[in-house]
Amino acid sequence: MPEPFFASRRETPFWRVVLAIVWKDLTAEWRSREVLSSMMVFALSVIFIFNFALELDARTRAAVVGGVLWSTFTFAGTLGLNRSMAAEKDRDALDGLLLAPVDRSAVYLGKVVANWLFMLFMAGLVVLLVSVFYNQNLLHSGLWGVILLGSLGYVAVGVLLAAMAVQARTRDMLLPILLLPLVLPVLVPAVRASMGVLRALPWEEYAAAVHLLVATDLIYLAAGFMLFDTVMAE
Repeated sequence: MPEPFFASRRETPFWRVVLAIVWKDLTAEWRSREVLSSMMVFALSVIFIFNFALELDARTRAAVVGGVLWSTFTFAGTLGLNRSMAAEKDRDALDGLLLAPVDRSAVYLGKVVANWLFMLFMAGLVVLLVSVFYNQNLLHSGLWGVILLGSLGYVAVGVLLAAMAVQARTRDMLLPILLLPLVLPVLVPAVRASMGVLRALPWEEYAAAVHLLVATDLIYLAAGFMLFDTVMAE
């Protein structure tokens, strides 16, 4: 007797789902360029404001360059997260993800990885522009290590909150209100670690900031894995 169809189906492997979500988001962005274009325009605006409106001297610029970087990452990243989840909602792709017989934590991780890649691409261009405008050498491997950790924690909590806010009419205003207070445990150590790297301070001077950044990333990722299913069900 032939085996029933549903009994013969095997659950899709976790990592295959993650890679499928990442590939879907990257392909959709390559076609529309909606998320990256909005992030880059906003990031350029912030950089120009800091550079020309404040008219900082060379010493002051060197002292605040870490804050400028992470302020730009934060505001541009919030816009990118909003557009990323809104695109899923507007194209009715979100309903398809919810109906798919896959682990929703894999969907969460796929969205995190995709948005993390968007953040890193934007960060590369921002670092290059800030290096030019502020006359600072930011091409430092230690700085990129901090950016990798900080942006990961940012998108880990950002994807979860964007999934909550996407159903609201005022999602463009709601996401920053929810995200900015919760992302402070990422931003504060990220700025301190970045300045420690750029000032060539001994590792002991900013090691605590890096350790706090790693711990915050792990906490936010764990919270996302546990709560994303509940958030999407609501």
